[in-house]
Amino acid sequence: MYALKQTVETSDQELIAAILAGSEAAFGTLVDRYKDKVFRLLGRYCRDAIECEDLAQDVFLKVFRKLDTFQHESAFFTWLYRIAVNAATDHLSRASRRRLKLVEDDAVLDVCGQAARDQDQDNPAAPLMRAELAAVTRQIVAKLPEKYRTILILREFEDLSYNEIAEVLQCNLGTVESRLFRARQRFKDALERNHPELVPTSNFRSTNPPGAR
Repeated sequence: MYALKQTVETSDQELIAAILAGSEAAFGTLVDRYKDKVFRLLGRYCRDAIECEDLAQDVFLKVFRKLDTFQHESAFFTWLYRIAVNAATDHLSRASRRRLKLVEDDAVLDVCGQAARDQDQDNPAAPLMRAELAAVTRQIVAKLPEKYRTILILREFEDLSYNEIAEVLQCNLGTVESRLFRARQRFKDALERNHPELVPTSNFRSTNPPGAR
């Protein structure tokens, strides 16, 4: 049995090596390190806590079974996110008859922008408007095609960089840029079309229109 000296500095690579050598403790450490992030990510796709727990267990089971295929060519967490995103989208596909629900987080997916928050002190209705906007945001994102929904989640909710998103989705940077631009535009169009009263002065992070992909 492989013995790993556990320290706070233990890297993912060291843990992976220990796991592949038979250390159950190292796998427990790896799970503890990433379980909250995985659960949070899955919660963007599934609002039911029990279903999220089941999905998270499936994700880490797949990680354990596939760990020997990880090539260390990218960060471990992007490889883990790829497995989690695939598990979530597969779950939604199997449960397509049920209504899709995404957990809103208007502190991260901030379609109002800082200017709207600055106006809260002068507008007693602002908290109600923010709650309505959060609900509308959830509905719009839930109706986007999967490729746009996922890229918004990874960028706007999870705050991944373009390079990290490219690794998770296994595509090039140009595809990330163009897909994110289109996703943001679809969100903006849907908001303006269906809820013009909620359109803020600034929406998602600005980005230059990339080439079509």
